[in-house]
Amino acid sequence: MISLSDFIYRFQLQLPAKTTQLASNQRNAAVLLPIICKPEPTLLLTQRSLNLRSHAGQIAFPGGAADPEDHSLIATALREAEEEVNIPQDKVQILGQLAPLDSSGGYLVTPVIGLISSPVSFRFKTNPAEVAKVFEVPLSDVLSLPHYQYLDIKRCDRQHRIYFYWHQEKMIWGLTAAIIYRLAQQVQKTL
Repeated sequence: MISLSDFIYRFQLQLPAKTTQLASNQRNAAVLLPIICKPEPTLLLTQRSLNLRSHAGQIAFPGGAADPEDHSLIATALREAEEEVNIPQDKVQILGQLAPLDSSGGYLVTPVIGLISSPVSFRFKTNPAEVAKVFEVPLSDVLSLPHYQYLDIKRCDRQHRIYFYWHQEKMIWGLTAAIIYRLAQQVQKTL
């Protein structure tokens, strides 16, 4: 088990991984990685609504496309988290960001790490148009690199590595798993 203070120390000690070659995605998006500050810290994830046109039912982080009125990608992540799962922006302590990643939907996605104190002073409430449910995964589990599997595929004449991670009966894969894997790599550098 990793303590919250150890996680914060390791995260802030390392520079984010260099961004690999990105596609020419020009649209920006951001997601919030909400870490709940419990004695055993957890990472909050969502399951997307089954009614969505893209990525329906998949596991994701709260987040989405940047709006013109967002003054930063951190503001985008916070706004989307409040819209999707009712996390008040003033209840999130921003810890930092990871390097952006390309999504298959044509976005350049910036992961934003945020801490939420526990006990939580508000209720997570899903926006049913976007989120079917929320759940938590122990932070120590998602930071364990051996828990991840991958598949290398070729798409559009480029090699892509797709990460997979199973939590209970939920498969976390694609961009969400890649983001968590990158976070785990960054934190594990100091071991």
